[in-house]
Amino acid sequence: MKKIGLIGGMGPESTVEYYEGIIDAFKQSNSGKLDYPDIIIYSINLSKVLGMMQVSDNQGAIDYLAGKLNKLEGAGADFIALTANTPHLFFEELAGRVGVPMLSIVEATAREARRRGLKRPGLLGTGFTMNHNFFHDGFSKLEMDIEVPAKKAREFVHEKLFSEIELGVFKDTTRNELEKIILEMKQTSGIDGIIMGCTELPLILPEDNYYGLPVLNTTQIHVDEIVAWCRQ
Repeated sequence: MKKIGLIGGMGPESTVEYYEGIIDAFKQSNSGKLDYPDIIIYSINLSKVLGMMQVSDNQGAIDYLAGKLNKLEGAGADFIALTANTPHLFFEELAGRVGVPMLSIVEATAREARRRGLKRPGLLGTGFTMNHNFFHDGFSKLEMDIEVPAKKAREFVHEKLFSEIELGVFKDTTRNELEKIILEMKQTSGIDGIIMGCTELPLILPEDNYYGLPVLNTTQIHVDEIVAWCRQ
């Protein structure tokens, strides 16, 4: 098995989901054997990275993250995954700063969306994710469009992610508003699926389907790809 390297901490809740998801996948296929892969996790300082991004110091964020990738490579990781959607804004730059393969959550999700026959999924995530084009670019390569919520809804999702969900706080009122945003996107934009484009979102929106729209759980999709690579 290949040794897995994970950049965690963006945020901590989803990092736990990644670890448990990988271990559970091996439990299901090991027939009772305690045969699990080596996993190296570098949990970063989320506040530091977000602070750089909020003042548009993208190069500072790239340099900070690249330093952690190099630590994982030096520790013997055979490949690396970022356990969050937002830092994939810098995926190409980061992949060029490390000598081992990196697995893109965007590319994996786009392939799964195409496999399901989707054409116009909606995207929920942080403001950085919804307001930039890296998901759009990844999906357009496979001839799919991406829709995002209206500006006010994007601001609501971003604020709740960092004031509640990233902290492990899951309120029914927030869940209800998120579901309303999904319904509004279906009615106004004609989306045919919904991308949980923040790895914390499945923690508050755990269903596989909302208003008849299939959910693309980016955490699970990414975990599945990590497990497949590990077994190569």
